[in-house]
Amino acid sequence: MSGNTLGTLFSVTNFGESHGPAIGCVIDGCPPGMQLSEADIQVELDRRRPGTSRHVTQRQEPDTVEILSGVYEGQTTGTPIALLIRNTDQRSKDYSNIAQSFRPGHADYSYWHKYGVRDPRGGGRSSARLTAPTVAAGAVARKWLFEKHGIVLRGCMTAVGEVEIPFESWDHVPNNPFYAPVADVQNLEDYMDALRKAGDSCGARIRVVASNVPVGLGEPLYDRLDADIAHAMMGLNAVKAVEIGAGFASVSQRGTNHGDSLSPEGFRSNNAGGILGGISTGQDIEVSLGIKPTSSIISPRESIDVNGQPVEVVTKGRHDPCVGIRATPIAEALLALVLMDHVLRHRAQCGDVRLPVPPIPGSAA
Repeated sequence: MSGNTLGTLFSVTNFGESHGPAIGCVIDGCPPGMQLSEADIQVELDRRRPGTSRHVTQRQEPDTVEILSGVYEGQTTGTPIALLIRNTDQRSKDYSNIAQSFRPGHADYSYWHKYGVRDPRGGGRSSARLTAPTVAAGAVARKWLFEKHGIVLRGCMTAVGEVEIPFESWDHVPNNPFYAPVADVQNLEDYMDALRKAGDSCGARIRVVASNVPVGLGEPLYDRLDADIAHAMMGLNAVKAVEIGAGFASVSQRGTNHGDSLSPEGFRSNNAGGILGGISTGQDIEVSLGIKPTSSIISPRESIDVNGQPVEVVTKGRHDPCVGIRATPIAEALLALVLMDHVLRHRAQCGDVRLPVPPIPGSAA
């Protein structure tokens, strides 16, 4: 599959380039009979869309989605759903000065060595522009998950650069460009303004949560739910770390604290992040992502050209000083895609399993 398809029963194949005529995806395995319109998908694409604040790339793309197949008279048919998003605001000339050199921290170098050819226009296939089809596919998955199982997906930014963001309320997340769970984001605005003025970039930490997840999703050993989540999240541009539950904090925890105690009312804590032995427990699925600083910046840096000669690289054009600012809806979409696939896989193998006792109180059945 050459690394462009995610999922087993609910599979999404992504296509296109940053500055090509269009990008999109083909979804195979969506169950028939679900009401689906372009408006259902557009609402999620608008959350990820560029140019929505001064803190992200000013590329003006409407990201209007077109459903080309798999939907008839407003319902999914069970056949492949093809989604198309046309590119309308390409400025390929912005990349002419780096066509023969490599940006430090960017995939330019590794793509060229792997394929022997290179599309320098906005990073081509390696561009974060290709996350738009992922969000579109995720919108289909999250609609089905909510309607069939009541599963709710939410995400937020918990740190930008060295600035930690405390959690106040999910209600604040839609009201600021950072997807920050706080009422006042002035310090984040000031931080980003100073960063852009300095011609530099920073990373971010994103938290994404799935609630009302059924018990039993996931498979032993190599198809564990947490392994598939990590696999999908590492497919998001610039992600360098993935944590499930307590994550790296588990290193310093003792077994007396880390193991989530059980009671008749449910689990006492959720260090496991809702997954034990690779299988969901019915608690919230908790995932955190570490995103590296944007590699395309205007500050001069040392590099080499295609002939191996030393050069100084300055990247012009329109770039996010922190790609993590728009990552929250993408992380939500990826989690939705993995959960959708595992719900269908669980239904196929274990749909008839009936326990002799009720599930643990406090867990989703």
